Amino acid sequence: MWGIQRTRYADCNGSEASEENEIVVNIGGVKQVLFGDVLNRYPDTRLAELVDCSLKSPEEISSLCDDYDPDTREFYFDRDPKAFKCIIELYYYGEIHIKRGICPICFMKEMEFWKIDPDFLDDCCKCHLNEVEDELAEIAEKVRTILVDREGDPSAAGWQRFQMCLWRLMEKPESSLPAHIITIVSFIFVLVSSVVMCVGTIPDLQVEDSEGNLTENPTLEVIETLCIGWFTIEYILRLISAPNKMKFVLAFMNIIDFMAIMPFFVVLILTSFGTGVMELTNVQQAVQALRIMRIARIFKLARHSSGLQTLTSALKSSFKELGLLLMYMGVGVFLFSALGYTMEQSHPETLFTSIPQSFWWAVITMTTVGYGDVYPKTTLGRCNAALSFLCGVIAIALPIHPIINNFVLFYNKQQVLETAAKHEIELMALRSGEGELEAAPAAHKHVCGAGVWDHAMRSCHSDTYIPLLKDPRGGAGFQTPSMDTSFESTAAASEYFIS
Repeated sequence: MWGIQRTRYADCNGSEASEENEIVVNIGGVKQVLFGDVLNRYPDTRLAELVDCSLKSPEEISSLCDDYDPDTREFYFDRDPKAFKCIIELYYYGEIHIKRGICPICFMKEMEFWKIDPDFLDDCCKCHLNEVEDELAEIAEKVRTILVDREGDPSAAGWQRFQMCLWRLMEKPESSLPAHIITIVSFIFVLVSSVVMCVGTIPDLQVEDSEGNLTENPTLEVIETLCIGWFTIEYILRLISAPNKMKFVLAFMNIIDFMAIMPFFVVLILTSFGTGVMELTNVQQAVQALRIMRIARIFKLARHSSGLQTLTSALKSSFKELGLLLMYMGVGVFLFSALGYTMEQSHPETLFTSIPQSFWWAVITMTTVGYGDVYPKTTLGRCNAALSFLCGVIAIALPIHPIINNFVLFYNKQQVLETAAKHEIELMALRSGEGELEAAPAAHKHVCGAGVWDHAMRSCHSDTYIPLLKDPRGGAGFQTPSMDTSFESTAAASEYFIS
C-alpha cells in the first residue's frame, strides 16, 4: 500500500483535478490543497462537507470550520497538523495509522471532530489505543483511591465516617502522619518478633524447666507476647474498619496475619487445660507445628514493602515462564535420572539404587548445587552428569530473562502510575483554585489569567485536555468517588473516569 505515489494530494487515478474542485484547508497554520472527488469517497466526514460549501450559508460554513476566507476560499481549522496527516490517509488508503508521538486518546478526539468512524483505525493502532486506555483507567483508579484516602466519602456520616478514618489510619500510611507512624511501628514489631523467634531457638539462651527440658527464655516470651498483642489489636481494628468484611478475611495477606497470631492463642488454650493434656504426644506434635507456623509473620513485611509487593506481582505475571522452567526441569530430571540409573546399576558400589532415588541426584546436579552425597562412578555415568549439568544451566537461564523483564516493566509501570496520579491530583488542585478565582468579583479577575486561558482551551476545537475524573456539573473537574465505587472491568473504569 505504501508503494502508491504520494507526492501530492491528488486523485488516486492520476487525473489532475480542476481548480473549481480544489479545496484549500489551513490546519494549524499548515496549508494543504485537497480535491473534492477524493474527499467525496467518504461523504459522511467533515472534509466531504466542505466540497459544496459554495451552496451553503455563512452560518453553515462557520459550523464546519473555525474560520473561512471567502476571497481565497480557504478553510481554517485550529487542529493539530501532525494528526491531520494521519487523518488524510483515510481518503487515499482506506485506513488510518497513528504516527509515533501522537497521543492515541487525543487522536480519537481528532477522528471524532472530523466525523470519521473509529473502525477505520488499523488493528495495530487499536491495540495501542486499548493499552493507553487501560493505563488511563489504572491512573484514574489510583487517583480515585488517593482522593478517597484524603477526602473520604462526603456522603458518609457517623459510624461510617469513623470507620473510614480508622481504615485510612491502619491501611493507608500515606494518608496522614499518624498512619505513617503506625506503619513504622508495625514494621518494627514484625522485625522484632521474627528476631525473637530465631534467637529463642539458641540453646545457650534457653532455660531448663523443673523436668530438665529446655524451654524458651522468659524475657523472650514477654517480648513475644507484646508483639502478639500488637498484631492482635492491629488485626481486630483493621477487621472492624474494613468496608467488606468477607473480602478482608479471605485476602491472602490477611490470612497470613491471622496465621501469625493464631498459634500463640491455640498454645495458650492448650496450656490452660493443664500439664496432662500437654503431655499427650499428639498434642505436643500439634503445638510444635503451630510454633513453626510463626514463621508466616515474616510475610507481614510485604504489607509495608512496595518492593516485595512488586516482586509478588511480577511473579504472578510470570506464571507462564515459571511453568516453562518447571517443565524443562521436570523433563530433564526424569531423563537424566533414568540414564544415570541405567549406566550405574552395573557398578558393584553404585549409589543409584532406583530411578526415584536418582531424582535427588538429577535435581542437585541440574541446579548446580552438587552436594556430593550421590555421584556417578562409571565413565558413562560421569558423561551423563556433565550433560545434565550443562542442560540444567541452559534450562534455568532461558526463562530468567523474561521473569526479570516482567519485574522491571511492572516496577517501572508502578512508578509511572504513582507519578501520574500525583500530577493529576496537583492539576486538580490547580483547576479547583482557578475555578474559585473565576467565581470571584471582577476586581480580582486579572489574577486568574490561567483560568480564563484554560476555559478558552476547553471550548476550543483543538483542545487536547484529557480529564480523568468527571465533574458532576458537567465540566472537566473532579468529584470524590465513594469507597463503594467499584468497577467490573477496565472498560467500566474508563467509561466512568475518561471523558
